[in-house]
Formats: sequence, structure tokens, C-alpha cells
Amino acid sequence: MWGLLLVVSGALFLDGVDLSMVNIALPSMGSELHLSTGSLQWIVNAYILGYGGFLLLGGRVADLLGRRQVFLTAVAVFGIASIVSSFISNEVVLIVLRLLKGISAGFTVPAGMSIVATAFAAGPDRMKALSIYSVIGMTGFALGLVFGGLLTEVSWRATLFAPGPVAILIFLFGLRLVPQASRKPVTLKQFDLWGALTITVGLLILVYALVEAPTIGWTSSTTIILLVLSILLFISFVIIESKHSSPLVRLGIFSSMSLVSANFAAMVLLGSFMAFQFIATLYLQDSLSWSPIWVALAFLPSSLFQVVFGPQIDRVMKRVGTPMAISLGMVLVSVAYLLFFRVDPALPYWNFLLPTMILIGIGFVFAFPGVNVQATHDVVPEEQGLASGLVNTSLQIGGAISLAVITAVLNSTHKAIEHNQLLPNMHTAIAIVAGLAIAGVLSSLINYISSRRSQQKATK
Repeated sequence: MWGLLLVVSGALFLDGVDLSMVNIALPSMGSELHLSTGSLQWIVNAYILGYGGFLLLGGRVADLLGRRQVFLTAVAVFGIASIVSSFISNEVVLIVLRLLKGISAGFTVPAGMSIVATAFAAGPDRMKALSIYSVIGMTGFALGLVFGGLLTEVSWRATLFAPGPVAILIFLFGLRLVPQASRKPVTLKQFDLWGALTITVGLLILVYALVEAPTIGWTSSTTIILLVLSILLFISFVIIESKHSSPLVRLGIFSSMSLVSANFAAMVLLGSFMAFQFIATLYLQDSLSWSPIWVALAFLPSSLFQVVFGPQIDRVMKRVGTPMAISLGMVLVSVAYLLFFRVDPALPYWNFLLPTMILIGIGFVFAFPGVNVQATHDVVPEEQGLASGLVNTSLQIGGAISLAVITAVLNSTHKAIEHNQLLPNMHTAIAIVAGLAIAGVLSSLINYISSRRSQQKATK
């Protein structure tokens, strides 16, 4: 069972590593291949587009067609695409392969998370398994910068190649360890084809609009048309789901306040961190002239706290409950971002950034496993893939929205970044990041109070 957990968690670790590792390699990649800034952005955005756009479909397909089959196929495609991409110099092919890897992750993550949720019995074992799964995933995202810095010193191609052999190993071990779950046969008539098309295309258009808006403008006709089109597709999706006998997303699942609260917390938790990471990385590299490896090491304390304390968080959640764990985690990351307001080029690392990284690390230890456990708690086995897809979609959409907003804020004055100076509108950007985290605090506290009242009523 724990070997199964290691295999499935390894795939999530790779997804997190790949998402953050390539960022460090972009300058070297652009210099060698003579890529424009727009092409470099799409090396990252294509992955996010495929990942965020296919999570819901991936989760439901795993429930219907078999979690083992979907997980193993997606991991194999991810590994092969990683290896092939490391030998490619054509920017279009590189972007297409990054999109394919993102789509693969969109199927791997919800399938893997639902495998964990259904393989371990409800209660302490499942809570511990999901906690370890979440910790390994967030550690991958945090260590991606470190690995990216080290591998880029060798070659930017190494950052693309490295996940490939690991994914193939996960596939081989998965053939032996991932169980074949029993499922009801599904016909094409039963499958919610139109629902799948509307939500997937709607998410793809939304993510595309968000990642392009800072470049083409939020008020441009293209951005407005894309956002309106995505909204219309989402409305169509809701109508289709309300009438379909076997909907892709059963709308009744949103009647659970704990599930909705967990998804919102996931959105602002990763959204605020990705925005903060973008601000800090840009400031350290472009303003303070730090090398990629030193930037990676600057973020290392956050992941170290996650590695050391993460595996013990299930004991805390059993004692205080997931609503309190999420609330505490969101409070800590909010304080971390508020502390970063003290940033000044004259301040040493231990003063302006180290306290923030420590608090972020501890905050994620509480909040990230909490949202994953709470988002899948009390969900029937047949909908574990759906619940996993929902929470991971929230994570990716939160990241896409926050990065789009922060990029627009930092670029709004069109000033060049000066050496040993703060970024243009840097304090405004930090305020937005802190505001997102504080919104997560308020939402989590409301859910905590509601859950406590429900417990008191049940006791009476």
C-alpha cells in the first residue's frame, strides 16, 4: 500500500517539479535558440493551459474508464514527451510537447489522487496517505526551482529531459503496484460528451485569455471576447449538467460547504504563492542580479520545512480538524506576504526574505494537505476523481489568474527594471498577493465556525 502511495505521489512530484523547474531554464533556452519573449512565455503557458484545461475531464474519465488505465497511460505519455522535448530546437514543436505534457498531468493528477483516496480506508489511514501525497506534491513544486538551477548549470535541455526517465520508472512500478479497480461499463450514450466538450473548451479559453491578457491588454477586444465566450460555455455546461442523466459534474456536489471552501482555499493558496514567487524571482534576478542557483537556494527553506514537518500533519488534522488546519496555514502565509512589505535592496536575505520563506513553508504544511483532504472527504468512491479534478482545477485557475493580474500590475508603468531598485509597482503587487491570502483566511474561518456549529448540533 505504501509502495502504491510512493508511486502515485511520485507522479505528482514530477508535475510540480516540471511546473517550476523550467522557469529557471528559460533565459538560457531563449539565448541558445534565439526565442522571443512571447515564445518563452508559451513554453510555460502551454503546460499550464493543458494542465488546467483537462483536469476536470481527466478526473471524470478516471472515474468512468478506470483510474489505473488513465494514470499509467498519462504517466507514460508525460515521460516520452519529456525525453523527446529535450532533443527539440524548433519552438513550435517544443510548445506542442509542453502542451501535451500539461494535458498528461491533467489526467495523471486527479487519477492519482483518487487512487489514493479509494485505496486507503476512510479515517486515519486515508488522512495520513493524502497528507503524505500532498506534501510530496508541494515539495516537488518547491524543489523545482532548486533542481532547475542545478540542471541549468549543466544545460537547459537537462531540465526538459530529467523528468522523462523518472516518469518511465513510475510507469513500470505502477504496472505492478496500482490495483485494477472494479467499475461499471460505460457506453458512449452514458458519457456526457457535450458536458465534457463545453467545460474543457471553456477552461482552455479561460486559461488562454488569462495568460495572454497581460500581453495583449485586459481591455482589448480579443481578451473581452475570449472571457465572454468562456462564461457562455460555463453557463451552457451548467444547463447541460442539470439535464443529463449521467453528468460529467454532478452539480449537487457543490452543496457541500466544506468542499467549496476547500476549493476556494486551494485557489488563493497556490494563486498567492505563484504570484509571490514570480515577484520575488524577478526582483532577485533582474533587480539584485542574483544567479539562478542563488535564487533557487533562497527558496529552499520553504521546501525544507515541508519535507521535515509535512509527514506529521495528519496527526494535527486528526486533533484539530482540516478547517482549523487550513485556517492556520492561510494565516501563516498571509503574515509571510505582509512581512515581505519590508523589502529593500539594502536589506540582507535573512532579514527581508528568509522569514517569509519560513512562514510560507510552515503555512503550506498545514494548508495544502488540508485542502486536499477536505476536498475529497465524505465523497463517494465513484466521484473521487471528480472531487480531485475540481480541487486541482481550482489550484491551476488560481495560479493562472494571479499571475495574469500580477504581470499586468508590474508592467502597467512600462518602466525598465533598474539595478538595486524595487520593481515598478512592487508594493502594489505584494498587497494583492497578501489580499488573496487574507481572503483565504476569512473563507477558511467561516467554514471552521460552520463546521463547529454542525458538530455541536450533532452532539445535542
